Amino acid sequence: MIPDLPDNTDSIKGFLSDDEAAALYQRALEVSGQGPVLEIGSYCGKSTIYLGLACRRTDSTVFALDHHRGSEEHQLGEFFHDPDLYDRSEGVMDTFRDFRQNISSAGLNDTVVPVVAGSDAAARHWQTALSMVFIDGGHSLDAALTDYRCWVPHLKRGGILAIHDLFDDPHEGGQAPFAIYRMAQASGLFESLGQVDSLGILRRL
Repeated sequence: MIPDLPDNTDSIKGFLSDDEAAALYQRALEVSGQGPVLEIGSYCGKSTIYLGLACRRTDSTVFALDHHRGSEEHQLGEFFHDPDLYDRSEGVMDTFRDFRQNISSAGLNDTVVPVVAGSDAAARHWQTALSMVFIDGGHSLDAALTDYRCWVPHLKRGGILAIHDLFDDPHEGGQAPFAIYRMAQASGLFESLGQVDSLGILRRL
């Protein structure tokens, strides 16, 4: 049971199982007292709420990084395209309106700091050490590698690296998140803490 979880959380658009959500909450609760949490790929804020509730309990902060234009698979004509999130006047995806509304409804405006930018742009002058990095951004290999290379250097020793959408079988999902997960495992920088559904969790040594 997660305290203060909004009743409408299940109805928020997103791709997160209940067990994955609970694991994110628990890991953030464990480490966020040591520094802020960074989420890469917030979409409409479902996972952000779980991270935010944990960080509120430890008086910490979630930096929610997303350009809010959707990943490759969310674009017009793609399999995961959601027409409700498509701005027809601009001809682009726009998830930021829903994100802001969901974070505000959850009472997390003082805990969640939106960073509306691409990963590489946001990281360019970043200097804050992080207690947890949750990678759930673009699923192209280039996007996943950028997220990993930009943000892992900012993760504190003992901090948590969580990577979403891990699938051994290419028929079940894209392989880029799995590739950076294997990269982290092979780096010698992390201890594997196992996998919850498609969420891989590692601890920085």
